[in-house]
Amino acid sequence: MKWHNELTAWLLMLSGLGTILLLMGSTFYVVLVQSIGYFNLSGDSRFSLEYWQNVLQDPVLHSALFYSVKVSALGAFGAVLLSYPLALWLRQPLVAREGIVAVLRAPMFIPGLVAAFLFVNIIAYHGVINELLLALGIIDEPLRMQNDDFGWGVVILQIWKNLPFALILVGGSVNSIRTDVLDAASNLGASSWRRFRDVIFPLTLPAVQVSLILIFIGALGDFAFFSVAGPRNTYSLARLMQATAMEYGEWNNAAVIAVIIMLSAALGTLLIATVLTPLATRKGEVK
Repeated sequence: MKWHNELTAWLLMLSGLGTILLLMGSTFYVVLVQSIGYFNLSGDSRFSLEYWQNVLQDPVLHSALFYSVKVSALGAFGAVLLSYPLALWLRQPLVAREGIVAVLRAPMFIPGLVAAFLFVNIIAYHGVINELLLALGIIDEPLRMQNDDFGWGVVILQIWKNLPFALILVGGSVNSIRTDVLDAASNLGASSWRRFRDVIFPLTLPAVQVSLILIFIGALGDFAFFSVAGPRNTYSLARLMQATAMEYGEWNNAAVIAVIIMLSAALGTLLIATVLTPLATRKGEVK
């Protein structure tokens, strides 16, 4: 009877899970084999590593990889760091708490491309911020803030867009901590910082780890923010892949870049897990 129930459960999952695995597996297979010379849109399809050699030797790729990883990591860590004080604040009884939560989650319902254009209009040479500073007499001429070389505009957009998602995960983990546990720490003489460091942070690390991984992966493959608000002298990996395929017609090289994006996401996930897992499982003497 038990094996019959398990078989029924697997058969029920097969319709959805099988479709997902088929689509993801076939897509990954095509991209992978196209990066080594097969599925050419023109010419013969044959095994070749020349596409990998060409892309890996291109300094444009090196710049795009560093820029994308840098901005994605800063956006992920920024969103998670800001989610902590908000989660602790929302844990308290507040007037109109539901309204505050609704406002904080509003970015989830705004498309990324729309958010990027709105942000650009705010920081543009004649945007809202510059016009306000000019009206107040703080500056004599508009500041150049749009499409900065470092990518701070993209970082801010990534934090703003992903903060609600981080807040849902981190906030849920913070709210799951029993009040009597925090009260016990206070009765033992723990300060607010000590309670956060030794109680709240370790107990919420699994949520932090998931948040960092998912936000980093999403930001690494983002196209809208990088294209609209990013610097004009550096490609992102997603923008470089799109330009390589659509503007230059080099689909095999674009497939190589796609594989690099997936490998970068996998390595970033492994690094985050490697760093945070020991912190969540560490043991020590009670002092």
